Amino acid sequence: MPSLSAPLHVAVIGGGPAGLMAAETLLAGGARVTLFDAMPSVGRKFLLAGKGGLNLTHAEPTATFRARYAERQPEVSAWLDRLDADGLRAWAGELGISTFVGSSGKVFPAEMKAAPLLRAWLHRLRVAGLTLHMRHRWNGALTAAPAEATDAGRWTLQFDTPVGVKTVHADAVVLALGGASWARLGSDGAWQPWLAGQGVDVRPLVPSNCGFDIAWSEHLKGKQAGAPLKGVRLTFTDRLGRHFSRLGEAVVSAKGIEGNLVYAASALLRDEIAANGHADIHLDLLPAKELPTLTTALAKGRGARSMPNHLKEQAGLTGVKAALLREGLDAAQWTVLCSDPAALAGRIKALPLRLTAPRPIDESISSAGGVRLEAMDAGLMLAALPGVFCAGEMLDWEAPTGGYLLTACFASGRVAGQGALDWWSAPH
Repeated sequence: MPSLSAPLHVAVIGGGPAGLMAAETLLAGGARVTLFDAMPSVGRKFLLAGKGGLNLTHAEPTATFRARYAERQPEVSAWLDRLDADGLRAWAGELGISTFVGSSGKVFPAEMKAAPLLRAWLHRLRVAGLTLHMRHRWNGALTAAPAEATDAGRWTLQFDTPVGVKTVHADAVVLALGGASWARLGSDGAWQPWLAGQGVDVRPLVPSNCGFDIAWSEHLKGKQAGAPLKGVRLTFTDRLGRHFSRLGEAVVSAKGIEGNLVYAASALLRDEIAANGHADIHLDLLPAKELPTLTTALAKGRGARSMPNHLKEQAGLTGVKAALLREGLDAAQWTVLCSDPAALAGRIKALPLRLTAPRPIDESISSAGGVRLEAMDAGLMLAALPGVFCAGEMLDWEAPTGGYLLTACFASGRVAGQGALDWWSAPH
């Protein structure tokens, strides 16, 4: 190991929130930090997330917030002990970025954009001594120096650059390479076989916060693709008896269904499809109307009015909701349904839809799977590669949208950065 009088030199690979937070933590601890990213600039996905209003975190009770991480709640809670939602808002405030709580509890920067925060953060990091190397794509080469020859650094890495392969030495490495969603922004999941080849336990990456395929008719695809489904309730019970029921909004796409309401249930739906070949959900198209009241309204005579007009006048059902009510039924089945107010009301209140597959991972907001947390210590150091740490979405956890993803990415970066400092200072 190099002399303890020399500063720890860390190579951070990945310039998203996790990598940048790891770099900030390391710099504050006196380390020398060089950050590498494959893209021309850092924070590409972070900036995209802020394009429509950066949802930085969520202002809900601590217990509720931490429960969003499901089976990984214990591990992620330990990260949040280092940087939770309140801490993240305070951190943003130190950068001169004020935040506010929206009506849904989501927390946004006052300017509703990611760019001002990222600019202020990068300025502070550069002042603190961060060195940035863009267009440096790690090619998977990661070798440990022999114990007797570590003056140049414990680890040797290689990067593909516009001018050829570059070799880098570092005492420690923080990998913050992201998952596999939105590959064009830098997270392509190429690291999976590289780390697995080094003995790291890696779970395959799968879509998270994603849409799902439904075999719509050509008529519905042609007329309703892109139509928003507002004010509907999605219910689902999986094969293990786990139940989901939530009011929200979705979007009918040409391939199926997507949107925040669907994303919230995506982990359960994805796993059900993997185990069962499909997932059957129900949509309450008019959750504000009770079934008996709706049945009574639909039972009123419609005279010469068409069925679409009857549904509009008696139930307020129009547009994409009315189209979904008819979807999958032939003319004879539709005629029978229209003659039975109770059955018609029942279908409106519990419209069955069969989801056949999640949309491709590159279309998803995030991904699940990755480096198993059991393969790491509490400081997020890989057991198979002492001195190599991982952070962010490349780890095996997931969370719904709503600020939870970003918060845990930031927090894991702080944990990994501090983990590297603690490892360096401890006898080993």
